[in-house]
This record gives sequence, structure tokens and C-alpha cells, in this order.
Amino acid sequence: MAATHTATSRPGLQVAVRDRRPVRRYLRYCGMWLVGGLVAAVIMVPLLYAVLDGFKTNGELVGSPALLPNEWVTSNYTEILASGEFWGFMANSVIVGLISVGLVVTFSSFAAYVLARFSFRGRELIYTIFTLGLLFPIAVAILPLFVELRSFNLLGNPLGVALPQAAFGLPLTIIILRPFFRSIPRELEDAARVDGCGVFGFFWRILLPLSRPALATVTVLAIVSTWNAFFLPLLVFQGPEQWTLPLGVMNYSDQYSSDWARILAFTTLSMVPAVVFYVIAERHIVSGLTSGSVKG
Repeated sequence: MAATHTATSRPGLQVAVRDRRPVRRYLRYCGMWLVGGLVAAVIMVPLLYAVLDGFKTNGELVGSPALLPNEWVTSNYTEILASGEFWGFMANSVIVGLISVGLVVTFSSFAAYVLARFSFRGRELIYTIFTLGLLFPIAVAILPLFVELRSFNLLGNPLGVALPQAAFGLPLTIIILRPFFRSIPRELEDAARVDGCGVFGFFWRILLPLSRPALATVTVLAIVSTWNAFFLPLLVFQGPEQWTLPLGVMNYSDQYSSDWARILAFTTLSMVPAVVFYVIAERHIVSGLTSGSVKG
């Protein structure tokens, strides 16, 4: 009798469990959205604060910093955009960024290709050395870097910033690219060689096009790192005509120390290029972080 009762009650329990699954899934979904919304708010609120307060007068900024502007003062932005000083800082940042990003992506791609697709003695040791490079920030080596750059007459030269930035960006870039390169099937490489594709031909014609998501990811990371660099450009560049945008923000803050609205406008405009590039490359970045492999 008890066995019969247990047998008949199991379907009811299974139905109850099935009925709870959509509720749990819905609660989990809402929890994920809540956490994501909180994280997005923490990131976006300061940015919106800076953008909106750049349209205010100083009096309104002090009186109601968290509210929308009563009178939109567009001159804070237009006067900065009309000044040659801002575009000079922008040009210097672009030059340093292009050199640094080009070097780090090029050399890290070659290094990751060798470490991922070739077997040789000492390969893992070399990879470990690159991994240990993550433990040493550029500030640790700033004094020997300064001496080295001075000996090569690179002070006041964009290469004096771009070369060290690229060198310190190699470890992270190689660590990201190597697993992606290794995930590409060997059968694809064998087929390419049968068709007459050499080692470099496979790397250039097949591996790199398939690795565009990973390349986009490391490119954005390199751009953000170079664009936000402050200490090294401050050490290398010898005058305002050579400064990049972070140094320009510092100089602008000193020059207009009492005009906070104008300072916020300048800071907002200095962030726009990096944000625009991230928005353009976002699809490839997400793909590179989520897929990470090519199925054979």
C-alpha cells in the first residue's frame, strides 16, 4: 500500500518541480539583470556626470551638480574644439598610440604564433617568462628606462613612449593570443600546406583572418593602455607641444583651476576617441572573449 502511494505521488512531485523551474529561471534572469544594471550604473553615472556638468556654468555646477543643466553652455565644448591646443594633444596621442599598438600587435602575433604552433625545447619556459612580465608594471622600471632612453637620445621623441609601452604590453597580448592560435585545428594547417601554403602564408592568409576577434580584443586593450598612459609621457616629453591628452588634461586643470565645467568638458572630449573605437570593435571583442576557438 505504501509502495503504491509512493508510486502515485511521484508524478505530482515531478510536476511541482517542473512548475518551479520557470520561476527559478525567471528569478535568476532578474538577478543577472539587477547585478548587470548596478555594475553599469557604477560605470556610467560618473561618465554622465562629467558630460552633463561640462554643459553647466561654474555657479550651477557648484549649486546643483547632480541635476540637468538649466542653461546648456555649449561654449565649454566648442571653444575647446576650436582651439589648436586640444588637437595638438590629440595628434600626439594618436601618433604614440599608432606606433605602440602597431608594434605590440605585430610582435605579439609573431611570438604567439611560434609559441602556439611550434614545438621546441624551452617553449614553455619562454612562455613562462612572458607570463612573469605581468608582475612588473612600467613604474617599477621607470628609472632604468629613463637612463636607457636618454642613452639612445629618445627623450622628447614619440618612440621613447611607444617602445616601452609596446614592450610592457607584450605579455598580456601574447597570453590572450596564444590559446586562440592553438585552438585552430591542425587539419586546417595541413590542408593549407597541401595547397602550397607555407608557414608564413598560413599565418598571414588563414590564421590572422580567423583570429580577428582576438586581435580586436588585444588591440583595444593596447589602445586603452597607451591612451591613458601618464607617467611615462610625463617623463619622456619635454614640453607642452609634445604632450599627449592625459598630460593635456593635467595642464588644462592647472590652467583653468577655477573653471571646473571647462575642465570636465576637456576631460570628456579626451575620452571620446577611445570610447568610439571600443564601440566600433565591441562585436569582435565579445566574440573573441566568448568563442576562443575554431571548430574543425
